[in-house]
Amino acid sequence: MGTPEFSGNVLQGLVNAGYNIVLSVSQPDKPVGRKHIITSPPAKVVALDLGIEVYQPDSLKTEEAHEKIKSLNPDLLITAAYGKILPQSMLDIPKYGCINVHASLLPKYRGAAPVQYCILNGDDVTGVTIMKMDAGMDTGDILSQVEVPIDIADTTESLMNKLADSGRDFLMGTIDDYVDGKITPIVQDEERVVLSPPITQDMALIDWNLSAREIHDKIRALSGWPGASTTLEGKRVKIYASRIAEESDEASNGEITVARKGDLKVSCGDGSIYILELQLEGGKRLKALDCAHNYKPGTVFGA
Repeated sequence: MGTPEFSGNVLQGLVNAGYNIVLSVSQPDKPVGRKHIITSPPAKVVALDLGIEVYQPDSLKTEEAHEKIKSLNPDLLITAAYGKILPQSMLDIPKYGCINVHASLLPKYRGAAPVQYCILNGDDVTGVTIMKMDAGMDTGDILSQVEVPIDIADTTESLMNKLADSGRDFLMGTIDDYVDGKITPIVQDEERVVLSPPITQDMALIDWNLSAREIHDKIRALSGWPGASTTLEGKRVKIYASRIAEESDEASNGEITVARKGDLKVSCGDGSIYILELQLEGGKRLKALDCAHNYKPGTVFGA
């Protein structure tokens, strides 16, 4: 059970390892982009390419969904970023229960957006947890974990790809030991729980009073959706990529200090950043290399 590219990567790994996948469950197709084109989730695309049956129920809490899964008599159910909580009745179906591939080092970052939050918070390391599922939100016992370092240039997309690769390979080494009873599950420490609720549109606004590192972290964490944003002369500007400047300037927070030859430098509460990719309201998404000269030093973002 899974929906995004992370899930498709894990599914491909299971097939490559020789496991007999009898069904792939994804969330329903959804409209994507400005034109709202109905699009299949990446995990579904991978499954169909592999010749695996795909099931896309609106809910797993229905009698139909329960009977569908039960009729297959599965040994094991694996979830990887499926996006819905499984009811206990579903968890009770497989012979060996259900295990989840979660993109964080639980109990840190339980919830829907663990990758975004580890970047938002400036973490240097994250990882993948293979856990035995229960009816809670990422509350089950831990079977195994692997750490993955976070690079200062990592975005949610690039880090998700790293975690998918690590999680896929790590899962293959965990399944057999788990089924053979060689793993002693570890109960999560509730005192160390950190939640990662869904990312919302209102989190996008950049506060230029923050440090260059904090602003850079927000930009790379939200680069996929909704995109970190600010305003310039009454128009919204989305910023998709940045890097931290080695030197800062004496200027107002949010003030453009350099705008030439691909360099678009902005002063922050502490330090400065170079904007590498942005999109002015009503315009195209452009690299600074193509548009920095259109901006004016002394102009202030977010004024």
